[in-house]
Amino acid sequence: MMNNLAVRAQGLTAVRGGRTVLDGLDFTVLRSTVTGLLGPSGCGKSTLMRTLVGVQAGVTGTAEVLGLPAGHPELRHRVGYVTQAPSVYTDLSVRENLAYYAEVLAPGRAHRRSRAEAVDRALAEVDLADHADALAGNLSGGQRSRVSLAVALLGTGTGQRPELLVLDEPTVGLDPVLRRDLWSLFHRLADEGTAVLVSSHVMDEAERCRRLLLLRDGRLLADDTPDALLTRTGAADVEDAFLRLVETHAEEVRS
Repeated sequence: MMNNLAVRAQGLTAVRGGRTVLDGLDFTVLRSTVTGLLGPSGCGKSTLMRTLVGVQAGVTGTAEVLGLPAGHPELRHRVGYVTQAPSVYTDLSVRENLAYYAEVLAPGRAHRRSRAEAVDRALAEVDLADHADALAGNLSGGQRSRVSLAVALLGTGTGQRPELLVLDEPTVGLDPVLRRDLWSLFHRLADEGTAVLVSSHVMDEAERCRRLLLLRDGRLLADDTPDALLTRTGAADVEDAFLRLVETHAEEVRS
């Protein structure tokens, strides 16, 4: 079972400005699986994701990523991270953005051909091949988000994909067709061995995930499959299940 874990967290707690943002979380993320991190805005999703990639201060407890402490230098090429704000240079073209990051990941002449192939593949996977020569600053918000995703898919920069993708609300605000295509890509990546952790505050996206982490006010309400969650709560859908878990938690606090 341990070999199937991409992430294992125990007692994970984060404090920011004197406020507890993550409160003693215990959970796992499986390899070759799309796991949804769902909860309302402000519940701690982004803080949790920053913790897993090793850029969040004020964290206690343990978080192991691919068998190493979160943020370990050896994870830099093994973990892809996409923030809510697109991380692109607006004065470069789409291809130039990817070529720059590929060079950073795999510098030197020896990797030139494999870098170019990795860039072409990433462009095709996020459906931006037709916009490869467009300035990133002239793209729509959704297109810039896809450039960030393409950068994360570069992995080592020479064609080897990351083993874990951490995606912070990558589909929010996108049109339905693009959302569908991106979720299809996430599942294809998972089928090929990548662990995909996707956050969203849109509960209907839960139906697209194989496992769910439901977060509320920094507390984990559930770590389960969608079917098991519905069975346990007797709810008709995940949104209803989430509301029932919130009510149950509130009752436990009052008692």
